[in-house]
Amino acid sequence: MTRYSAAVKERMLRRLIGPSAISATALGRETGIGQTILSRWLRDATTVDRMARDPKKKKQWTGAEKLRVVIAARGLSDAELGALLRHEGIFETDLVAWRGVAEAALSDTVRRPGDSDAARRIQALERELQRKDAALAETAALIVLKKKAQAIWGDADDTMPSPSE
Repeated sequence: MTRYSAAVKERMLRRLIGPSAISATALGRETGIGQTILSRWLRDATTVDRMARDPKKKKQWTGAEKLRVVIAARGLSDAELGALLRHEGIFETDLVAWRGVAEAALSDTVRRPGDSDAARRIQALERELQRKDAALAETAALIVLKKKAQAIWGDADDTMPSPSE
């Protein structure tokens, strides 16, 4: 197993990272260092770099910035896309998620507020509430009418002869 000096490792990492970065496979062919070793160095360097970064200082991307990156990434080859992602400091999963959000926002099928399951459930519950309110109002009106009729004509039990009489 060949050991490489820190200077060689650093030089190779500079070639793998940055706007003019090349792939580990291409660099391996060029230098004779194995692609797996170069990939491991790159993975270790990005992991250490990611751990060293303060999560509170993570860049907050605006919608316009996300859209700019999505547009810039459109139609790039894998190598060019990798260089763009490294330059911007994002992961491909972030780019895919941003692309999905942008496509959903720009799609022809615009979702109306009533399209979600929760909105449909709310509408059904509101209809049921209106129906019950109407039934309650009708019952209250019948009770009031009964009381008025009793007040006008008196109690029906007092004036009507019972069937046994």
